[in-house]
Amino acid sequence: MELDLQDALADSPGGPIARPSLHDQIVSRIRDMVIEGVLSAGARIHEGQLGAQLGVSRTPLREALKYLASEGLLDLVPGRGAVVKRFSAKEVQDMLAVLGLLEAEAGRLACADASDSGIREVRGLHDRMLQHYERRERLEYFKLNQAIHSAILRLSGNAALVTVHGILQSRLKRIRFIGNGSEEKWAAAVADHEEMIAALEARDPERLAAILSRHMAESWNRVRDAI
Repeated sequence: MELDLQDALADSPGGPIARPSLHDQIVSRIRDMVIEGVLSAGARIHEGQLGAQLGVSRTPLREALKYLASEGLLDLVPGRGAVVKRFSAKEVQDMLAVLGLLEAEAGRLACADASDSGIREVRGLHDRMLQHYERRERLEYFKLNQAIHSAILRLSGNAALVTVHGILQSRLKRIRFIGNGSEEKWAAAVADHEEMIAALEARDPERLAAILSRHMAESWNRVRDAI
């Protein structure tokens, strides 16, 4: 009897192999360009030049730019097109303050409710992040750094916290990336993360909340001269 393809896929252990779509690839490339400062704050994006550089047509490029505007990394300005978002110092300080409150509460909830396997996953992200730090692979390090913060939010089990945190974290990616520009600042951020993981593994809610709150306050000190 001939096996139905859909039934075979449904019964397979992993299901279909996920492949990143063209949209996802374009979004990821442009996001990295913004984070690293290749596309600087306030710069207008020339669609023709960027499309030629990435080897993509205008339609998928525009869809990617709209998506990044929804993340808060770009502004879509009538008559000018897409412009890399520029935040004032006050806006950055305010967003970091709110992130500190959100992460502190998420840390408390995670210590109480996270599964052991969930905490081990965060430890795994941390260990991989340290490998990139040792090799001075700044962008790869930064992506895992952000993934750790997002993972702690997910461990809180509070969907509203996760959503609001995700919006603010996306808007601040470029600013926070340049905040670790010096070796001293970078080392201080890594030390904070070491303390975070230790507090999470110990399930010490107030200690983790205090570390996350302090980390965001220090993030402002690290980035303010670069705004």
